[in-house]
Amino acid sequence: MADPGTVQSLIAPRRYIQGRGVLASIGKHVAELGSQPLLIADENVWKLAGDQLSSSFKKAGVDVKREVFGGVCSHREIDRITEVVKAGGTDVVVGVGGGTTLDTAKAVGHQAGIAWVTAPTVASTDAPTSALSVVYTDDGVFEEYVFFPHNPDLVLVDTQLCANAPFRFLVSGMGDALATWVEARATAEARGSTMAGGLPTMAGLALAKLSWDTLISYGFSARQAAQQHVVTPALEKVVEANTLLSGLGFESGGLAAAHAVHNGLTALDQTHHFMHGEKVNFGTLTQFALEDRPTREYNEFASFCMSVGLPTTLSDLGLDGVSRDELMTVAKAATVPGETIHNMPFPVTPEMVVDAMVAADSYSRAYQLESGQQAAAIPH
Repeated sequence: MADPGTVQSLIAPRRYIQGRGVLASIGKHVAELGSQPLLIADENVWKLAGDQLSSSFKKAGVDVKREVFGGVCSHREIDRITEVVKAGGTDVVVGVGGGTTLDTAKAVGHQAGIAWVTAPTVASTDAPTSALSVVYTDDGVFEEYVFFPHNPDLVLVDTQLCANAPFRFLVSGMGDALATWVEARATAEARGSTMAGGLPTMAGLALAKLSWDTLISYGFSARQAAQQHVVTPALEKVVEANTLLSGLGFESGGLAAAHAVHNGLTALDQTHHFMHGEKVNFGTLTQFALEDRPTREYNEFASFCMSVGLPTTLSDLGLDGVSRDELMTVAKAATVPGETIHNMPFPVTPEMVVDAMVAADSYSRAYQLESGQQAAAIPH
């Protein structure tokens, strides 16, 4: 039997399709997986894409049912929709929308034992490609990661939809994706375990690094395109980095402190209206402080974040005047047994996390002041 400490693993979706207008073909692709699909989407997505979805399935000769998503990927919502699936004879579930909708669809598909498809309408997270769901309480506080035996059967990304969305979503996706290389690098150094169930593969690490390089090179241009709701080569590259490269990179490269700090931040009510990638980005800065990264590296990252409008301070996350006790609440949640912060190549305590958050916040404020760089508006 193989030594689990030497096994490497890489997992990926069965098929990934990306391009302008590809949502029009979703009926044809879903029909290859099942004949009785259930579409899960919230009310806003139905208004945005309902007619296009209905037309595509009608053209493919598929009778599709619809279910309104309740807004939070909680066990209660997953169980509710699973019962709808079982009662209706559904053989493939299709999530259309943001990360929480897609995570719910994946969990429902797994519980019901049927195929599942993700069709993001925004490029705000790498949730579309992953074989896990981030589950929250009904009140929106992080509860746990739920893992599945395989990735989605189909990921379909319409870049025109992503461009049409408020540009905050694309920028938040950059924050989520930028953490991929930083965390994979730490996991590899620690010989830690990835979400794929083994050590990081060379492929996983290469994809994580490619995600970082793509975002640093094209992120600013892509933000400008998204702000004007146009599809450009830069936007296509960043959508792929946010969605596919980051998704493959984090699952087969590993998570570490950045996402653990995000999970801890959800324990503070003040952060609930901020997006996943925005909170992850401060987690990345916190990980930089924990690792004592070189000043040059920190400056380059802070400069990029400011140029696109990613949060770099506690104030940017609505935490003006936050107390050390409140930060300790975050730190304790970020360091519970089983959290990904334990993939760091050294032991991490709550006290270290609090100090790193304070240091990251202070450094970012000082850098902004001393560099004279004006931070792009964070579109809250």
